[in-house]
Amino acid sequence: MITGRPAALLAFGAFGLAAAALIGGPTGYWPWLAAAVLAFVVLAVCLADLALAAPLGGVRLVREGERSCWLGESTAVTLTVHNDSPRRLRAKVRDAWVPSAGALPRQHDGVDLDAGARVTLDTSLTPTRRGDRPAVCVTVRSYGPLGFAYRQHRARTAVARTPPFALRVYPRFESRRLLPEKMSRLRVLDGAVVTRGRGQGTEFDALREYVIGDDVRSIDWRASARRSDVVVRSWRPERDRRVVCVLDTGRTSAGRIGDEPRLDAAIDAALLLAMLAARAGDRVDLLAVDTAVRAAVANPGKRTLLWQLVTAMAPLSPALVETDFGLVASEVLRRERKRALVVLFTALEPGALAEGLLPVLPRLAARHKVVVAAVHDPALDALAYAPRATAADVYRAAAAHRALTERDRVRSALVRYGVDVVDAPVEQFASRVADEYLALKRIGRL
Repeated sequence: MITGRPAALLAFGAFGLAAAALIGGPTGYWPWLAAAVLAFVVLAVCLADLALAAPLGGVRLVREGERSCWLGESTAVTLTVHNDSPRRLRAKVRDAWVPSAGALPRQHDGVDLDAGARVTLDTSLTPTRRGDRPAVCVTVRSYGPLGFAYRQHRARTAVARTPPFALRVYPRFESRRLLPEKMSRLRVLDGAVVTRGRGQGTEFDALREYVIGDDVRSIDWRASARRSDVVVRSWRPERDRRVVCVLDTGRTSAGRIGDEPRLDAAIDAALLLAMLAARAGDRVDLLAVDTAVRAAVANPGKRTLLWQLVTAMAPLSPALVETDFGLVASEVLRRERKRALVVLFTALEPGALAEGLLPVLPRLAARHKVVVAAVHDPALDALAYAPRATAADVYRAAAAHRALTERDRVRSALVRYGVDVVDAPVEQFASRVADEYLALKRIGRL
């Protein structure tokens, strides 16, 4: 292929010939003959320059770098260009990624390599979306010594020669900052401070001497008779319970609450709940379902819990289909034989829940404790109580009030089935879900 230099040279020569003809130089066929000779010379130079350009078959590409990072962080990926050809390589290299990978710079100019040499090109990635951010294509343009012509693969060949590489972007875990505060509440419940009285859902911990203030109902009279002293039983909240986080990845999860989809807020809250439950000694499972099971993590180890969860959640994306809640119920009942806390992250949308969840909820709630967690959209409150200066404002307020009323109706229907509902704005959502877990653990309803 030819660059712009030959065209500029031809234009300059044509301008000179035209100026000479206007000044009164030789007439006849001479200007046309001179133009033909100039074009022939330029074409010959372009062909020679193209022949001297390094062949692309001798260019080898190797990519290295971090294969994962958290959303909002930056990482670097290196592309090593090896010149295995016998000629000098003068090239421009364009490293193309998907737009959401945030690759900079996109093009590396001035790559100049002797035969057998190599150079390392750094690309900084700042992803704006979670999931797998792949490298699309590396385009190498090899120039001749004069820069008149260059070699470049066709798009299909360039894609085939691009080294495969994908950066997995983990979801943003902003609620991590809440974990110390939740853990301190958990230690009061199940750690340094052992409950003195027996409550529902507690198990025996140890015997100790009676002190003033202990509940007399905790006195173990047989042990007291054997020791000739008054001893009481101490209890602690039960461990080794099962917590199942179910992510609804159907169409309702695609709705944006603030600056992020509802699914991302659910992932953040599920991560906080899972970390808290694991620290409490409970077993954590994960399901992501719409019309099929998109992700499943069963009883991960404590050390690898976070990485297994974020690895499974990172590629999840909302599907524009109605969630099959019958599949959700059957999967939970098939996987969890014993009683478990099932936290369903979905939306309080009357159409989806009334027709999909409520019919299958009785058989699910009969065996497990169910919590429905939904992100509250503050835009509805803003529309419902906004000033109403025009008829359009009145209609918008009426529609918002109707939506809020339907949400309340769905919430009441869920409560009648014994389901706890967490409905909170996105900035409080993860904290409220964790508080619900701690409250259920405190009263022994897991």
